[in-house]
Amino acid sequence: MNIVIVSAGPDGEIANGITARLLHAAAQRLGWQSAYEVRAAHQSTARTPLNAADIDAADWVLYVGTPADRQGALAGKASVSAAPADALKDPAAFLQAAAGRAHIAPAGIEDGVRSQAASAASAAPRIVAITACPTGVAHTFMAAEALQQAARENGIQLAVETRGSVGARNPLTPEDIEAADVVLLAVDIEVDTARFAGKRIYRCKTGVALKDGAGTLKRALAEGRVSEPAAGGAQASEGARNTSETREGLGLYKHLLTGVSYMLPMVVAGGLLIALSFVFGIEAFKEPGTLAAALKQTGDAAFLLMIPVLAGYIAYSIADRPGLAPGMIGGALAGSLGAGFIGGILAGFIGGYCAKLISKHLHLPASIEALKPILIIPLVASLITGMVMIYLVGGQVALILASLTAFLNNMGTTNAIALGVLLGAMMCIDLGGPINKAAYAFTVGLLASNVHGPMAVTMAAGMVPPIGMALATLIAKRKFDTREREAGKAAGILGMCFISEGAIPFAAKDPLRVIPASVIGGIVTGALVAWAGCRLVAPHGGFFVLLIPGAMNRPWMYILAILAGSVVTALIYAVIKRAPAQVAAAA
Repeated sequence: MNIVIVSAGPDGEIANGITARLLHAAAQRLGWQSAYEVRAAHQSTARTPLNAADIDAADWVLYVGTPADRQGALAGKASVSAAPADALKDPAAFLQAAAGRAHIAPAGIEDGVRSQAASAASAAPRIVAITACPTGVAHTFMAAEALQQAARENGIQLAVETRGSVGARNPLTPEDIEAADVVLLAVDIEVDTARFAGKRIYRCKTGVALKDGAGTLKRALAEGRVSEPAAGGAQASEGARNTSETREGLGLYKHLLTGVSYMLPMVVAGGLLIALSFVFGIEAFKEPGTLAAALKQTGDAAFLLMIPVLAGYIAYSIADRPGLAPGMIGGALAGSLGAGFIGGILAGFIGGYCAKLISKHLHLPASIEALKPILIIPLVASLITGMVMIYLVGGQVALILASLTAFLNNMGTTNAIALGVLLGAMMCIDLGGPINKAAYAFTVGLLASNVHGPMAVTMAAGMVPPIGMALATLIAKRKFDTREREAGKAAGILGMCFISEGAIPFAAKDPLRVIPASVIGGIVTGALVAWAGCRLVAPHGGFFVLLIPGAMNRPWMYILAILAGSVVTALIYAVIKRAPAQVAAAA
């Protein structure tokens, strides 16, 4: 039997591709000939369309997540339409059953069905959304998934663009934006809103969307406000930032996290390149012309960019593009003056607010207004930022940073353990939230000053909650239902990758038990890592970064510390968690 599969579900091109491949593999196992095409959500064309030979040979067509096509090349073919969830429960059995149901619907009947569907779709609210978190790894995609599920359950048409660490996925088209009733920005960092000019916009954090997807969508439809162009080239005025954003405390913290999110790739690349140079020997880079020297030089270049990028994108978050120049110039001065990441943070805020104030309060004749964002703001804001950094801030911050660096490098075992306990608790108390990110940003910044111990503590402690939850589902299986045990498997993998958010499904369901158990395990791991004197030069990667020689000075002690804290968390939670029967009785 020959079949054609068209996958065009609502969850994006990547999910549609996975669906098509799974069904294609099931058809192959049945001995059938199969071809497939994948379409992005809300689009009728495919990136890799079927060829004429596949279409002519097909006995019937399976449409997954989209109605049968009565107008294109597949028109007139026997067909079956199905939702992705139905098709993937048991792909082989589904295909065999579908083969008996495939038929050519009379034009009038199918057109009537499609007309009713189109009418229902046009009546449903339409929302376009962007999700973005500082690291672009976990919250970004988990928030998008929560919103998509809530949209399906509430009859809302939703298109979501994820702004993760690899860039934008499923980017919103102009047609999506034009048709939308409201734009939902579930973001912890600043994103460009120029393309949403004139649309109603609602902002919230990714954590809010993750925990209450349905409520977030309803608030977006009810509370979204129309954006307006701002003076001086900024993309959107403060009028577009609804009162919810203010209540959720985006402000200064959001600006800082925006800078950290853009800085992080520099630190990761620089740290790993320097670690690779150690493969040839700890001091092999001192020999000019060697590969080790080239790797070390490249890694150092990445670290040199770290502070200007941090400062530049803090200023960008505050003042949009006019803030980039003063922020980066101030960051470069912070680096040259020895003010380090603390100076870079201050330079970003100084440059950003200078640019914003000039943009807002400097009024020029219309004939020269266009010069403001490209000449006047960068020049004046950079001048002010540079003078402040050179004459007022840079030297003093350099002294503070030097004192902090000396203290961290020379502190005794007792102080090291105390710091490990503090950082360990901070990394586990809100699972990727503001406290976790504050601890992480602090230790990432210390890498530029060659202080590597705190980074080891934060990465190790951040892995404890999800790994601990995974172990708990194995230790006390009877206390977890099937869905929780499956979530435990995913949490274990995420934990090994240093993604603390893997424990969020457990914490959202049982916070009063999960959070204390996680914090205690994080404290144990943090204290052990600090006591062992572990040092880590790379700021991300979890267990996998240990495969690079030189990235960690005491890998086995590091692994044992993580396992110890994870086991403590697992045992505590396995004991205090209530069984399903107890939960039902309490309800």
